[in-house]
Amino acid sequence: MAHLIEVAFRGNRKEFFTWSGETVPPLKAGVIVEVDRGEDFGRVHSTGELAEVRCKGCAHGCGTTPPPRAALRLASKADEQRDRELTAENEDTRRTAIERVKANQLVMKLTDAEWQWDRRKLTLYFTADRRVDFRGLVRDLAALFRTRIELKQIGVRDEAKRLSGVGRCGREYCSASWLPDLRPVNLGVAKDQKLSLNPQQISGACGRLMCCLRYEHEFYVLSRRKFPKEGKILTTGMGEEKVISCDIFNERITLRTAEGDSRVIGLADLQRELAVLAQPTDVLQGDAHDVALEEQAAGSMEEPMDAATRAMLDTVETEIAPLLAAMRAHAPDAVADDVATPSDDVATPADGAEPPELEGAEAAGGDGVSDATRRKRRRGRRGGRRLRAAEQRRQGEEEGGSWSPDGGTAPDDGDDNEE
Repeated sequence: MAHLIEVAFRGNRKEFFTWSGETVPPLKAGVIVEVDRGEDFGRVHSTGELAEVRCKGCAHGCGTTPPPRAALRLASKADEQRDRELTAENEDTRRTAIERVKANQLVMKLTDAEWQWDRRKLTLYFTADRRVDFRGLVRDLAALFRTRIELKQIGVRDEAKRLSGVGRCGREYCSASWLPDLRPVNLGVAKDQKLSLNPQQISGACGRLMCCLRYEHEFYVLSRRKFPKEGKILTTGMGEEKVISCDIFNERITLRTAEGDSRVIGLADLQRELAVLAQPTDVLQGDAHDVALEEQAAGSMEEPMDAATRAMLDTVETEIAPLLAAMRAHAPDAVADDVATPSDDVATPADGAEPPELEGAEAAGGDGVSDATRRKRRRGRRGGRRLRAAEQRRQGEEEGGSWSPDGGTAPDDGDDNEE
């Protein structure tokens, strides 16, 4: 039965192969594998279930289909010695290739050179800002090294992965040590983590945003769900307090009162405090206040109505109540419910006479509007004039003068007699 193994080569390059032996080779053991037009040397990186999981999820994996190539045998001491000699020769080959690049006046940066174990192929990795015509360079290198030449253009992040190094955290680059794929990173993940948006502070050695921002983003998103949003107003034991900041690592929240006093409280303590305040007691005022506190204790952290808004609504209500009372006293029919009554200016059929039957535009008054709709509009206009007259009458009484219909209302526009 063939086994699946993952083999790592120079430059943190990894591929999957099948192993036809009875026992799987141990980790970091040297193996000779089958490659395009020859053989190459690598070391076992993963086997068994781990290799199957990585094969389905990694970019260099083959998914559910078996790998097209196989691992031939375990490497001997002579094979490992030959691999060490080729590793030392790679740097000299890269320097020689750089001289040929300058001679051809090409705008490109040679990053690494990799000899195949059987010396049948030489792969050169380079970075460039634009496409490069290197056909002349390939001919020169093929005549110089007497082997097959392959040039591969890579990005700056792949360059850091191949060369490896130590990051600002003091550890090896994640891309070179354990990160399987180089996923794209944008400024949105830095904003969610409340980091500085200065590119010099959140960029790695390659000049791009650090890879750790991407795979740590999910932790920040899940952790912030337990905390209220910054800027929300919470009603606590000290009154209304504003959320200033949230420390998701220590589970602490900074609150500030309207007077400017700040305090730091734990997330669990804040939840218990809101739960206690949400219980119906003699101190709470009104059912609406209780409902708002219950929603905060349940985790909604919604902002309740502030004191200024509540005072404004109370003032408007107290000012409108006397006005409605005065309007009912002077013009009771203006504020009464709108009851459908026959209008005086609408002709009614005589006793025993059949009403005329109208069809189409004639039944609608000729302009597409029915008689009932026109009567409602006239009643609305008359009601509006009565409301304005009552308002002017009330103002005249408050000023101590007399009010007359002639001086307070607008002249009749004749809408009542319009049919």
